[in-house]
Order: sequence, then C-alpha cells, then structure tokens
Amino acid sequence: MTPPHFAPLREKVALITGAGGGLGRSFAIGFAAQGAKVGCLDISEQGLAGTVSDIAKAGGVAIPVLADISDEVSVEKGFAEVVEKFGGVDVLVNNAGIATTPMRLHEMSLADWDRLMAVNLRGAFLCLREALPLMQKKRGGSIVNIASIAGLRGYFPGFSILGGNYSASKGALVALTRQVAIEYAAENIRCNAIAPGFIEDTDLGRERRAATSPGMTSAFEREMSVRVPLGRRGKPDELVELAIYLAGAQSSYVTGQIIAADGGWLAA
Repeated sequence: MTPPHFAPLREKVALITGAGGGLGRSFAIGFAAQGAKVGCLDISEQGLAGTVSDIAKAGGVAIPVLADISDEVSVEKGFAEVVEKFGGVDVLVNNAGIATTPMRLHEMSLADWDRLMAVNLRGAFLCLREALPLMQKKRGGSIVNIASIAGLRGYFPGFSILGGNYSASKGALVALTRQVAIEYAAENIRCNAIAPGFIEDTDLGRERRAATSPGMTSAFEREMSVRVPLGRRGKPDELVELAIYLAGAQSSYVTGQIIAADGGWLAA
C-alpha cells in the first residue's frame, strides 16, 4: 500500500473508533491507503486483528487499540497507546456506535436508553476530550464524527428500525459537532460530521436485520427504495472518500458542517 504521490493524509496520525469491522474497518483501510498512520480502536480483539492485518498486507501502517469507548479509563489508555507509538493524533474519526433491539419509545427500558447513550454519545465525548489537547499541541487537527440521518429527521411511522434512543444520540452528536467546531476554530481544529443514510454491508444493518422480522425488513427495503431518490443503498467506499476529504487539507475551510450521504433522502 504505497500512498499515491498526492496522499492527502500522508504522515498524519488518525485514530478511528469502531475500526474492528463494518464502516470503521473501511475507514481505517482507506485512511491507511492515503498515507495515514492509523490507530484502530475497537472493543473486539478479533475484529482489530483482522483490520490491522488487512492494512499491513497492503503495506500500510496501523496498530490495534483494544478499548471500550464508554469507559473513561479505557479511552485514556487507548489514546496513550497511540501517542506512545505515533507521537500524537492529527485526525479523530468518531465512528463507533451501537443500536438496541428495535422498539417504540414507550417500550424502551432505562437500561436500553443508558447503554446506547454510553457508547454513542459519552464515547464520542470521551474521545473528543482526549483528542482535543493533542490537536492543540500540534496547532491543528480534524475531527470527523459519524452521525446519522436519524439525528436529522425521524424515520417513517410504523418502522421501528432504530428507535428514539439512537435518533437522540445522533442528534446530540450533530449538536456537539457544531459546538466543537465553533469552540476550537481559533486553534485550527476543525470538526465536521457525516450523516449516513442507508449504507450497504454495515454491522448496524446486519444487527437490525437479525433483530427484525423478515416481513418488516422486506417492507422497509421496499419503502426505502421508493423514498431514496437515487433508488439504492450507499456503498462504504462512498463514505470513506468523504471522510478522507473532511480529514485532509483540501477541506481546510470546512468546519461545523453536517454532510448527509443519503442518496437524497433528506431532500425528498
């Protein structure tokens, strides 16, 4: 994996959460291909081994960082590992997230609410809190939060695919993105978010299909194909290219933006 002559992330250090599989693995591989040294953070040791192996086989540079982003001490140790190996952090991709079993809000337990918020929102906060001082030391950096169209607009009535806890966590991440962008702009630290729509081959999608009846899944797929103007799911590589753009210098005048990669769903 020899980076191209123009590699927007050459010699940058990127820490990517949820890098053990799904979109996180795609981000890690894509960033390494563009010259970044990648700290791959995940709670799954097996998943991390696969991601780091794929990057190494292609000639990239990456290390596994086993950590639980909902745990303060675990996050602190994870960032310390990356700093010890690579000397700092230039880019943070807050990608890790979960969803609970699909249910309506009145059916949701406090444990369902708290567990999801601990990962999706507290985890993002803890990673931001560790990354920002490291970026201040480098006099700049870029943060890419992975939000969701669920944080910008409700889902169709009758399709409890993700749930109010997921939507609330992603809506809060949207607000946090804008606040960080404003608060740290004077220190040359940019913060943007990608709000994915319906993307192929994600861990979240597989979990939802496993937890949802075949009839509900089929009905949702039919409804989605009608309501998404481009008429298809997005591909992971399409998000990777967008994240690389936001992480690199070519987006140096872009901050505080929430970019929906949704095939036009929000516009319809």
